[in-house]
Amino acid sequence: QVQLVESGGGLVQTGGSLKLSCAASGGTFSAYAMGWLRQAPGKEREFVASIWRSGSTYYVDSVKGRFTISRDNAKNTLYLQMGSLKPEDTAVYYCAAARGAIARNKYDYAYWGQGTQVTVSS
Repeated sequence: QVQLVESGGGLVQTGGSLKLSCAASGGTFSAYAMGWLRQAPGKEREFVASIWRSGSTYYVDSVKGRFTISRDNAKNTLYLQMGSLKPEDTAVYYCAAARGAIARNKYDYAYWGQGTQVTVSS
Protein backbone atom coordinates (compact mmCIF):
# COMPACT_ATOMS: atom_id res chain seq x y z
CA GLN A 1 0.00 0.00 0.00
CA VAL A 2 1.44 3.33 -1.09
CA GLN A 3 1.11 6.22 1.34
CA LEU A 4 1.51 9.83 0.28
CA VAL A 5 1.89 12.92 2.43
CA GLU A 6 1.86 16.40 0.91
CA SER A 7 3.36 19.55 2.41
CA GLY A 8 4.22 23.08 1.39
CA GLY A 9 0.83 24.62 0.78
CA GLY A 10 -0.15 28.03 2.13
CA LEU A 11 -1.28 31.54 1.38
CA VAL A 12 0.58 33.54 -1.24
CA GLN A 13 -0.04 36.74 -3.17
CA THR A 14 -0.66 36.87 -6.89
CA GLY A 15 2.62 36.47 -8.72
CA GLY A 16 4.23 34.60 -5.86
CA SER A 17 5.75 31.13 -5.67
CA LEU A 18 5.30 27.96 -3.65
CA LYS A 19 6.93 24.55 -3.70
CA LEU A 20 4.86 21.51 -2.82
CA SER A 21 6.41 18.26 -1.69
CA CYS A 22 4.99 14.76 -1.47
CA ALA A 23 6.70 12.08 0.59
CA ALA A 24 5.92 8.53 -0.50
CA SER A 25 6.24 5.28 1.42
CA GLY A 26 5.10 1.69 1.21
CA GLY A 27 5.86 1.04 -2.43
CA THR A 28 8.51 1.24 -5.12
CA PHE A 29 8.37 4.97 -5.76
CA SER A 30 10.58 4.91 -8.82
CA ALA A 31 8.28 2.43 -10.59
CA TYR A 32 5.18 4.62 -10.60
CA ALA A 33 4.04 7.55 -12.65
CA MET A 34 3.29 10.35 -10.21
CA GLY A 35 1.04 13.34 -10.52
CA TRP A 36 -0.37 16.45 -8.98
CA LEU A 37 -4.09 17.15 -9.24
CA ARG A 38 -6.16 19.91 -7.70
CA GLN A 39 -9.72 20.59 -6.69
CA ALA A 40 -11.23 24.02 -6.23
CA PRO A 41 -14.47 24.54 -4.29
CA GLY A 42 -17.48 23.44 -6.33
CA LYS A 43 -15.34 22.02 -9.12
CA GLU A 44 -14.19 18.58 -10.15
CA ARG A 45 -10.69 17.38 -9.39
CA GLU A 46 -8.46 18.22 -12.34
CA PHE A 47 -5.11 17.08 -13.59
CA VAL A 48 -2.25 19.57 -13.12
CA ALA A 49 1.00 17.76 -13.92
CA SER A 50 2.49 14.31 -14.14
CA ILE A 51 5.89 12.71 -14.36
CA TRP A 52 6.22 9.21 -15.67
CA ARG A 53 8.70 6.57 -14.62
CA SER A 54 10.70 7.51 -17.71
CA GLY A 55 10.96 11.11 -16.52
CA SER A 56 8.61 12.48 -19.17
CA THR A 57 6.50 15.35 -17.88
CA TYR A 58 3.06 16.63 -18.82
CA TYR A 59 1.10 19.71 -17.79
CA VAL A 60 -2.36 21.11 -18.15
CA ASP A 61 -2.24 24.09 -20.49
CA SER A 62 -3.13 26.59 -17.79
CA VAL A 63 0.09 25.94 -15.84
CA LYS A 64 2.60 25.41 -18.64
CA GLY A 65 5.58 27.68 -18.20
CA ARG A 66 4.64 28.43 -14.59
CA PHE A 67 4.76 25.05 -12.81
CA THR A 68 7.48 22.40 -12.82
CA ILE A 69 7.02 18.84 -11.63
CA SER A 70 10.03 16.80 -10.55
CA ARG A 71 10.87 13.72 -8.56
CA ASP A 72 13.77 12.51 -6.45
CA ASN A 73 13.64 8.72 -6.50
CA ALA A 74 16.44 8.46 -3.93
CA LYS A 75 14.29 10.41 -1.47
CA ASN A 76 10.93 8.95 -2.54
CA THR A 77 9.69 12.50 -2.98
CA LEU A 78 7.65 14.31 -5.61
CA TYR A 79 7.74 18.08 -6.04
CA LEU A 80 5.70 20.79 -7.69
CA GLN A 81 7.39 24.16 -8.09
CA MET A 82 4.71 26.76 -8.70
CA GLY A 83 5.46 30.27 -9.93
CA SER A 84 3.57 33.31 -11.19
CA LEU A 85 0.63 32.13 -9.15
CA LYS A 86 -2.85 33.38 -9.97
CA PRO A 87 -6.05 33.45 -7.90
CA GLU A 88 -7.46 30.74 -10.18
CA ASP A 89 -4.71 28.41 -8.93
CA THR A 90 -6.41 28.38 -5.53
CA ALA A 91 -7.35 24.79 -4.70
CA VAL A 92 -6.51 21.76 -2.63
CA TYR A 93 -3.56 20.09 -4.31
CA TYR A 94 -3.29 16.32 -4.20
CA CYS A 95 -0.29 14.11 -4.83
CA ALA A 96 -1.13 10.84 -6.54
CA ALA A 97 0.61 7.64 -7.59
CA ALA A 98 -0.47 5.70 -10.66
CA ARG A 99 -0.91 1.96 -10.91
CA GLY A 100 1.97 1.72 -13.36
CA ALA A 101 4.71 3.54 -15.20
CA ILE A 102 2.43 5.91 -17.12
CA ALA A 103 -0.71 7.90 -16.38
CA ARG A 104 -2.84 9.54 -19.05
CA ASN A 105 -5.68 10.91 -16.96
CA LYS A 106 -6.89 11.28 -13.41
CA TYR A 107 -8.50 7.82 -13.45
CA ASP A 108 -5.08 6.16 -13.79
CA TYR A 109 -4.14 7.19 -10.26
CA ALA A 110 -4.69 4.60 -7.55
CA TYR A 111 -3.17 6.20 -4.46
CA TRP A 112 -3.83 9.68 -3.10
CA GLY A 113 -2.51 11.95 -0.41
CA GLN A 114 -4.73 13.93 1.92
CA GLY A 115 -4.18 17.19 0.05
CA THR A 116 -2.62 20.54 0.86
CA GLN A 117 -4.39 23.88 0.50
CA VAL A 118 -2.97 26.54 -1.79
CA THR A 119 -4.60 29.95 -1.63
CA VAL A 120 -3.58 32.79 -3.94
CA SER A 121 -4.81 36.22 -2.90
CA SER A 122 -5.48 38.96 -5.42
